[in-house]
Amino acid sequence: MRPPRLIEVKEIPLDDIDTSNRLRPVSETAVKSLTHSIEPLGLQSEIQVRKIKKTGKLRLIAGGHRIAAFRALGHAEIPAKIWDCTEDWADLAEIDDNLAHAELDFLEKAVFFAPRKEVYEKAYPETKQAVGTELAAKRWNAADTMSVASFVTSTADKMGVDERTVRRLVAAGRSLGPREIQELRDAPKKVSLSDLQEIAKCCSPTDRYDICRALGDGSAKSAKEVLARKKAPGTAVKDPIEAARGKLNDAYARAPKEARRRFVDDHRDELLELLGEEAPIESGEAPEIDAEIVQFSTKRAG
Repeated sequence: MRPPRLIEVKEIPLDDIDTSNRLRPVSETAVKSLTHSIEPLGLQSEIQVRKIKKTGKLRLIAGGHRIAAFRALGHAEIPAKIWDCTEDWADLAEIDDNLAHAELDFLEKAVFFAPRKEVYEKAYPETKQAVGTELAAKRWNAADTMSVASFVTSTADKMGVDERTVRRLVAAGRSLGPREIQELRDAPKKVSLSDLQEIAKCCSPTDRYDICRALGDGSAKSAKEVLARKKAPGTAVKDPIEAARGKLNDAYARAPKEARRRFVDDHRDELLELLGEEAPIESGEAPEIDAEIVQFSTKRAG
């Protein structure tokens, strides 16, 4: 891979920077935090951009959140380091910047590890995993054997995780498309390493799509749960709202009357507001819990 060359450091217009096709979306929370830091202290480090030789255009390498923060603060230009470099070097720099400066969960690590391995092995072919007769030959060469494992080893050292985890995350990242990644990012709970491993093992794209969809909308708690349902088609898919409602009803039914009374008193205003959004309760037709709330509330008001 051709070594990068720093062309210059200067302020460049925000509108001149191509920020499309980024691996990680900009976080509004992170942007707000940056604006509070940049406003009194200024920018602590320049963004990194690559100058495309054929077009002369500037493509962002690292600094998406800093660009968004500068826009939010009303700036038209931002300090930048402009590089003459290969696309592979720029891709590695983008990935490593995110790995170094962001608190990433397992999903985001998978999203970054997979393309990092691909770009790294493209830039350094000697590190690519050997197969067949090539692998047999390498077994007799200790130096080559070490180079084959260098990506996993260096990434594990960099991120403070074990090599097995790196391999599992790479496999998961390779199996996920943009749609599945977005569904998992939207999930109400963090996707676990176990979930990602199940996704990576899926031989059927349909199983993988179903897992990502169910975890994304909260209708399943784990990938294993989704696969178990598919093996038993008669198993109903749980609605998370109905599941929460069932737990509330169960707890309310088991509570002593005085505990119910105190609960209603604690939440009286909100409960009456929610009841007001429904049709008026008619004698003999109201659900038991609604009627009890009205009874307790009437006594309090009296």
